[in-house]
Amino acid sequence: MIGSLRGTLLDRGASEVTIEVSGVGYRVTVTPTTVVSLGELGEEVFCWVHHHQREDAVTLFGFSTKEERACFETLLGAHGVGPALALAILSVHSPVALARIVAEDDLAALCLVPGVGKKTAQRLLIDLKSRLSVPDLGDAPAVAAAGGPPGIGASSARADVREALAGLGYSEAEIRGVMADLPDDDADAGALLRDALQRLASARR
Repeated sequence: MIGSLRGTLLDRGASEVTIEVSGVGYRVTVTPTTVVSLGELGEEVFCWVHHHQREDAVTLFGFSTKEERACFETLLGAHGVGPALALAILSVHSPVALARIVAEDDLAALCLVPGVGKKTAQRLLIDLKSRLSVPDLGDAPAVAAAGGPPGIGASSARADVREALAGLGYSEAEIRGVMADLPDDDADAGALLRDALQRLASARR
């Protein structure tokens, strides 16, 4: 059972990265926020892994923090939630935000997740109340490239967000519009991407 990977980032797309460890390349499915927070191609990176095995497939899901992986596994235990929906939820809401949403019965916030309608959100809120227990992460930064700087520049972060949104299928007009509304400060790419996805989800409803 694979629990984590540390190696060289060989490739990355909108929802998958390839990490080479001792000459073996592991394809890892990740959230868009993890894609942009891992680091640059050729750098040494680290991620926590959920090893998902079915009769017909073995898939590795990667996360920047242990808390995010634990939240993903909690979501998988909820009725009707598979890996795709669990990743979609974590693409829009961080573990801390999701815990707050569940505690406050914030149906509207949960409906921001693509593919989650009112009935699904209501069921999830009920189910997750007895399952979700996420520690307060405060302002701890996501894990970035191992041994490298903890953050990336604002311009690089915004470029990564643009690339991730394009990979998710958003049009150039949608991307241009939402990027204009995002703050110009030094927020990390993961935070900017979550903000952009929430705005785009709201605009499409």
